[in-house]
Amino acid sequence: MVNNQPKISVENLRLSYGHREVLHGLSFSVAPKEILGVIGPAQSGKTSLLRCLNRTIDFVSNAFVSGSITIDGEDVLRTSDVHTLRRKVGMVSPLPVGLPLSIYDNVAFAPRCGGIKNKDELDARVERCLRQAALWDEVKDRLHTLGTKLSGGQQQRLTIARALSHDPEILCLDEFSIAIDPVTTMRIEDVLKELKSHMTILLVTNLVQQARRLADRTMFLWNGEIVELDRTEAIFSNQPRDKRTYDYIHGLFG
Repeated sequence: MVNNQPKISVENLRLSYGHREVLHGLSFSVAPKEILGVIGPAQSGKTSLLRCLNRTIDFVSNAFVSGSITIDGEDVLRTSDVHTLRRKVGMVSPLPVGLPLSIYDNVAFAPRCGGIKNKDELDARVERCLRQAALWDEVKDRLHTLGTKLSGGQQQRLTIARALSHDPEILCLDEFSIAIDPVTTMRIEDVLKELKSHMTILLVTNLVQQARRLADRTMFLWNGEIVELDRTEAIFSNQPRDKRTYDYIHGLFG
């Protein structure tokens, strides 16, 4: 039986920092195993949107969120089990933030916190995640060296491996390619194409052509509002519904 229920459903999502509202009533849904690209100029609310999805917005003392975000039918803004939510919704930040631990322990950290102690099980989990992040072949002979000694691109892939280590069902990537070279960016894009077969991905990117290459649908977010959300091929045609979309993807502003 085909599941037609959305993986994520957002209704009238509003976010304010103090008296300043930065998300103005967003409503959209994301299908299971879909890659949704999110593009838009700086300060459009893209990162804030991701932080609402896994409740890391809770760490901002003056943030106030209203509306609803449901994942598999559960309203995550009202759940008390935030730890389970954050295992379900993995996050990769713009700059790689490696723990001051070995490569192995960077990936094993979350599974250990989740109660996995068996070494064989941890070994298998670490290898699987590093393979999924296209890093295993480069580091398999030095797993016990510091993760912070890796190159920038390798550290970003280590960050992805760490996000995958608790088997998320949703992966949020926030401008992952901002500090890495084009070759590594393309390698990670290949990784994301493979990961799509068993998880839902939200890809915030400042590279509009990256959204064009990867996303099934693309959302153009501007000043905290959805200007346009459509199939990527339609967004990047010469006839998007809103002229602002055309102007942005053709570099006329932003």
